[in-house]
Amino acid sequence: MNEKTTMLETETKDVENAQKPAVDPLTKAIGAIGKWQIWICFIVFLVKFPVAWHQMSIIFLAPPMNFTCGTSDVFDNQCHGNCSDYKFDHSVFKETIVSQWDLVCDRHWMKNLTQTIFMLGILVGNMMFGHLSDRFGRRLPFLSAVFLQLIAGVTTAYSVNWYMFTTLRFLLAVATGGTMVTSFVLTMELIGTKYRDTVGILYQIPFNLGHLTLPVFGYFLRSWDKFQLAISLPSILFLSYYYLLPESPRWMITAGRSEQAVKILKKAALMNGRPTEGISSSIQKLVVEMNWQTHERASVLDLFRTPKLRVRTIAICFNWFVCGFCFFGVSQYIGHVSGNIFSNVAISAAILVPGTVISIYANQFLGRKVTLISSNCLTGLSCLLIIFVQSSVGHLTLGCVGLFGMSISFATVYLYAGELFPTVVRNTGVGLSSTLARVGSMVAPFVATLGHNIPWLPPIMFGCVPLVGSCLCIFLPDTRGKKLPDTLEEGEA
Repeated sequence: MNEKTTMLETETKDVENAQKPAVDPLTKAIGAIGKWQIWICFIVFLVKFPVAWHQMSIIFLAPPMNFTCGTSDVFDNQCHGNCSDYKFDHSVFKETIVSQWDLVCDRHWMKNLTQTIFMLGILVGNMMFGHLSDRFGRRLPFLSAVFLQLIAGVTTAYSVNWYMFTTLRFLLAVATGGTMVTSFVLTMELIGTKYRDTVGILYQIPFNLGHLTLPVFGYFLRSWDKFQLAISLPSILFLSYYYLLPESPRWMITAGRSEQAVKILKKAALMNGRPTEGISSSIQKLVVEMNWQTHERASVLDLFRTPKLRVRTIAICFNWFVCGFCFFGVSQYIGHVSGNIFSNVAISAAILVPGTVISIYANQFLGRKVTLISSNCLTGLSCLLIIFVQSSVGHLTLGCVGLFGMSISFATVYLYAGELFPTVVRNTGVGLSSTLARVGSMVAPFVATLGHNIPWLPPIMFGCVPLVGSCLCIFLPDTRGKKLPDTLEEGEA
């Protein structure tokens, strides 16, 4: 009887151990989170401030300006076919790219094209630096992107024409996209699974704070070149990261540089108050296991081969498009709402911080699916209500509610995509999703400025698109608390 009981207890323990997830050797060595990870996250998160400044700067680089043709003192904003000398109202802004290069009437499209090309640069930067970070590590591409961001940002302030300005802004965007992808990957590789969701969402807050501080630059620097210079110069501080920022130990191990990875892990373990004995042996064991592993080869086409995965890929990619389209579009639309542009932008930015924090709890208690549907519906309905409201205060209020919803959606789709795609195509799937978000942000400026001619069209567009995204969420499973799929078969099942 005792022998049978002992065998039963042994079998039960074996089953329980088999069901437990394998402990990541790196997490076991330095802990899921500690002083070392918090310090690295802090210095990396600071980079999100200039990311926000440059992405949202078009609001103050090219704000709405009243104008007239000739020497008239009445700014009627009327276009005349033969006008070659426009006069602008400089009561709010001393100089903008609109007044500098007459970007009105038949040249109005050039203002929108500038922001579209910038968002294209973000897309190129995401893809290019994403590839470089896989090949050369996280640290070197990150430092290169920061340096390029500094040089391109400063030289943009000295542009002599629209073509030079737009070209330099494209290079600035490539660098900005590079800092975004490398900083996020580096952070996620240092944090243990238990805290990865929370830190991944908190990663968005410095962007929100950067957006919130942007009106301060705009208020005190009313000339576009001084404003551009002011938001670019702080990147000088990030050159110190050459000495402060370590390489990702996880990447070093995959690249065959395990000895250097062990040195970094031992330093991190000491800072976190954890023992350093056994780190070398556990990392060597991990290297041996990795060398014996065989990886399933997959491509972007595999995301569309099977029925369920195809539908889910389309649904999540469209929701990323929704986020890029509505977030940047509504933000720019609010900048065009009558009233004080500085307070309008500050209020709309302030609402993003609580939205991002709420998304942490919403994803924990409601799950990904309900959270994404609810936040998209909130944005869609608030934007549609703008059509029926006449006051500028009402437009601002509803626009802020829409941005609040988008702050929750954006944080959620990051998590959702990472959990939805199988391991063999996860990077590919998230990359494709992010590409769709950039496409949305490229279209957004043209839609946001349509309100000058057709006031009801931007609210219709910004209202209907997220509602369509909510409907597509019906085809998505809720991934909260579920095992991450590894193979294409698991992803389909």
